[in-house]
Amino acid sequence: MRTATIAFGLALILIASTTLSAEEAKEKAKAKPLFDGKTLENFEVPQFGGDGEVEVKDGVISMGQGAMLTGITYKRDDFPKTNYELTWEARRTMGIDFFAAATFPVKDSHCSFIPGGWGGAVVGLSNIDGEDASENETTTYIAFKDDQWYQFKVRVTDKKIEAWIDDKQVVDANIEGKKISTRNEVDLSHPMGIAAWQSAAEIRKIELRELGK
Repeated sequence: MRTATIAFGLALILIASTTLSAEEAKEKAKAKPLFDGKTLENFEVPQFGGDGEVEVKDGVISMGQGAMLTGITYKRDDFPKTNYELTWEARRTMGIDFFAAATFPVKDSHCSFIPGGWGGAVVGLSNIDGEDASENETTTYIAFKDDQWYQFKVRVTDKKIEAWIDDKQVVDANIEGKKISTRNEVDLSHPMGIAAWQSAAEIRKIELRELGK
């Protein structure tokens, strides 16, 4: 009897594991690639002024070092305003400042996730209640290495903005009752864009997953 019970328990664990894997696969399948690895079909190159060259090469978006900002902006009008996850991979190939800052919609406003700003180490959101990533509750410090790929994820819901770097959560901000905005330097990144400041970078695997669908 005891042997039969153990076998039944193991069977339940196996079924649960199989079900979870199926659910995980289903969730992963919902991710929509925004960059096809070959062209900038869904993007335009905004003219910030003093931009570096932007091109697709070897499956990545290569952004040359500019005098200030260099970036790409999603040009379609179908980007959600809430309840979504945005993921991308990036590496800095030259420079000492942020190399993969993502600007994204938050309801009727926008916000930016800054990795490696203000001289290369500041991580956080710009802006919350008028304070940028260097001076608000999301401010943290991470040392980024050149020529190393990093995985980034931002999750936006009605109540929160969260962010991860290589599966480590670095932002968990409650935004209820708070004013969310961007610095005016990245206005041309609306509704969604990725930019580097005085740095050269490579971007790949830009994907969008809408939550609850």
